[in-house]
Amino acid sequence: MPDSADKHLHSNTQQSSMTFRHKYQFWLMLFAALIILQLPFVSIPFKWLESYFHEISHGLAALLTGGSILQIQLFPNGAGLCTTRGGSSFVISLMGYGGAILWGCLIYSLASVNRRIAQAFSMLLVALFVFSILLWVRDLLTLFIVLVLLALVIAQLKYSSQKYLQNLLQITGLLVLVNSLMSPLYLLDGQSRGDGAALANLTYIPEIVWVVLWLSAGLFATYRLSKKSFTRSR
Repeated sequence: MPDSADKHLHSNTQQSSMTFRHKYQFWLMLFAALIILQLPFVSIPFKWLESYFHEISHGLAALLTGGSILQIQLFPNGAGLCTTRGGSSFVISLMGYGGAILWGCLIYSLASVNRRIAQAFSMLLVALFVFSILLWVRDLLTLFIVLVLLALVIAQLKYSSQKYLQNLLQITGLLVLVNSLMSPLYLLDGQSRGDGAALANLTYIPEIVWVVLWLSAGLFATYRLSKKSFTRSR
């Protein structure tokens, strides 16, 4: 009887520990993402990653509205530039920060489904980076940065077990999402440059309104992901 009681107690303790971990997994990962973004050097590739998704979102918006991508440029400080021709200027300008938020949510959500989906999505990212290099990268600096991002995803695929690939991709998605939350705040520098200023010129709606819109969208996306994670864990 004592042995049976001990085993039952041990089982309950393990179950309680797993329930706690699953219940708060999203917030623990979000906290980890915030810490990573404060680390010198370690945070740099993830800032580049958010910048890439920002610029590719401009480009995809151009393609979807009848335009074309001429060139994608990325810079060491996390800035970037996507040169397009044609398409809807409004949608292209809106979807830089908006697209980065969507990419962050997409990466986290797909990685949360199962290991096979996480693996397939990682391979899709590899294909997207290669495609970008072949079609839209024109300078050595951008080539180097995209190759670093490509190596980052390949390393996740190759050196992490399938068990941990999901968690790594989930944190990556949150890193992109957190970066996309903070990035619009840099527009409030009084210089009237960037996507917010472009939208203000197109719509006559002040730049601060667009910054608040992107920030609100990012916070709402974070809230929805946290609720979805909690619901799935119950």
